[in-house]
Amino acid sequence: MIGNNSFRKIITLTTLAAVWTVYSMVALAAPNTSTAEISVTGTVTVNGQTAVSNSTILSGSTIVTSADSTATVSLGKTGRLEILSDSNLTLQFSDSSIVGILSSGKVRVTNAAGVAATITSKDAVAIADAGQSDTFVVEVECSHTHVDAIAGMVTMREGTNDKQVVAGTTATAGNLSQTGCVPCLRPGSAPPLLFGGAWWLALVAGGVAVTAILFGRKTDVEVGGHTIIVSPTR
Repeated sequence: MIGNNSFRKIITLTTLAAVWTVYSMVALAAPNTSTAEISVTGTVTVNGQTAVSNSTILSGSTIVTSADSTATVSLGKTGRLEILSDSNLTLQFSDSSIVGILSSGKVRVTNAAGVAATITSKDAVAIADAGQSDTFVVEVECSHTHVDAIAGMVTMREGTNDKQVVAGTTATAGNLSQTGCVPCLRPGSAPPLLFGGAWWLALVAGGVAVTAILFGRKTDVEVGGHTIIVSPTR
């Protein structure tokens, strides 16, 4: 039987394939004249070629940033994307849409009002509210995806479940307890402790208190003699 998490991923990937197919058909039906300007810091490639600042890229390009490297894509009045280090993003855009597939890493997106913006990862699809200007961040980790809304509102679609992410909040999709992944250090995003809940923390605290009492006693040695006097904690 397929688990809930696997089922959600299948639905997400199916939705992605459908959206990408429709977008590709539209793109093939008309000449691809959409261009953007890219600025880079460090080592960045576009379609496998080293990118330089203030150069032009076409819609449909794949942008890859290395460690300690970033890329900023300016779409004019449409919006702007900042692709952070160790990221892989395939980007389609037009005057009225921004569509990205984030395979790894982190991207910050700003879309103008009236522009539909979506970023898809292996776990979920982040859909910006096209009725207003939005700024949001999508970050792909080994076992899950974070969606942070900075301004406006974003809908995080995980399988058939939608969750609204308003400005100043975050949402997570995926399986936080997946083995073989580096633990997430974000507050509230780490998997549960193996030794379970408050009783374990109370036990540890009790042990610390007993240790403090024992080591709080002082041992005094009389100089020149052999008498050892143990005095209580002062």
